[in-house]
Amino acid sequence: MKRIKFTTTQIILLSFLLVILLGSILLALPISTTNRIAVPYMDALFTATTSTCVTGLVTLPTFSTWSVFGQTVILILIQVGGLGVITVMTGLMLLLNKKLGIGDRLLIQDAFNLNTMSGLVRFVKNVLLGTLIIEGIGAVLYMLVFIPEFGARGIWISVFNSVSAFCNAGIDIIAENSLCNYATNPLINIVTSVLIILGGLGYIVWWDVLRVIKNRSPKNKKIFRHLTLHSKIAITVTAGLVLFGAIFIFIFEYTNPLTIGGMDLFDKIQVSFFQSVTTRTAGFASVPQENLTNASAAVSVVLMLIGGSPVGTAGGMKTVTIAVLICSAFATIRNKNNAALFGRRISEDSIKKAVAVAVAFFTICTTSTILLLATSNASVIDVVYETVSATATVGLSRNFTTSLNAFGKLIIIVTMYLGRVGPISLAVAFGSKNESQNVISEPTEDISIG
Repeated sequence: MKRIKFTTTQIILLSFLLVILLGSILLALPISTTNRIAVPYMDALFTATTSTCVTGLVTLPTFSTWSVFGQTVILILIQVGGLGVITVMTGLMLLLNKKLGIGDRLLIQDAFNLNTMSGLVRFVKNVLLGTLIIEGIGAVLYMLVFIPEFGARGIWISVFNSVSAFCNAGIDIIAENSLCNYATNPLINIVTSVLIILGGLGYIVWWDVLRVIKNRSPKNKKIFRHLTLHSKIAITVTAGLVLFGAIFIFIFEYTNPLTIGGMDLFDKIQVSFFQSVTTRTAGFASVPQENLTNASAAVSVVLMLIGGSPVGTAGGMKTVTIAVLICSAFATIRNKNNAALFGRRISEDSIKKAVAVAVAFFTICTTSTILLLATSNASVIDVVYETVSATATVGLSRNFTTSLNAFGKLIIIVTMYLGRVGPISLAVAFGSKNESQNVISEPTEDISIG
């Protein structure tokens, strides 16, 4: 009997699937709910998927449905999903002093989409330690608000919220309206936004910034100049998108009485800023998303589509991907042979990968939208908002998730899974083997474009 051999990418995809299935079984137990009555398995599967895929869409209120046991399961799924199953398993192996073989190193390399295998063990250790430190600081800062309000339970709420924010999950156990009760609380807004941005920037950017700070000379204090191209793109696009989103949401919602219309200027600014940050795949809501104007909803959809940066906890097409696509398009329009950013030429391989990611992403999103429109009576904007949110693993909804029927839930479950594991990973995992370089290629012929 021929032994089935999985590729590293297929192992990653299957590991996520197994964690989701295990989580759904645990959440389907009566002990996982507050009333000790088991929820329908479809809802348990949906919750396990949204937690592991760090999305945040929920069919049942997290605050009132799940017991401490159920919330603990959800928190573990969020942490495992945010870090990646392979990262967590590698951390456990290192904790037990187990040596990593070449297969383990290949798994880590694929899990983080890294270009080199050198320093992988140190990289994983830094990721785990950095995550623990940042989530710990976030939890302590949250406690300044939640302990006075909720007492001892505020500790658990703070830990849960910190992990969920850093992992860009957007699931909370405070109330059924997410963070709407804290829309004008500066501490909650700042802490949540910083956790979201740090998780979304990606680990590669962290270490690159620290490297430059550590190695800089007293005479040269310009950190940005010495960063890698990847870090420059991630930081620049992230800052630009957050600012772009905040300004336009501020303008479009300024007089909207259902969102920020009745607030003072400072509160309008911080709510607009938070909405811009949370659409970057975080999923916390400080204002009801169904109350946004159509213009603000459209801006939010664009921000959700782009998402965060590679090798982090965020989803979406990623900042670097969109930057490469735009740069390549402008180079073509200007009839240049090469696309360049910050004085560095972008490789053809990077451009091809960016195109592949974008095509796969839009294919998943479009298919999900059409199927959901065919099985529901909701408006187009509500459905598009939902499917983009699921594909980009954001978790924001225009109060539509709870109304999904069984088929609709299944569509979103599959969409969240595909959005989390990554379109390019699916293409590699289930695609055919690389063609031999010796095979004669097909003849070339020009075609009309545009």
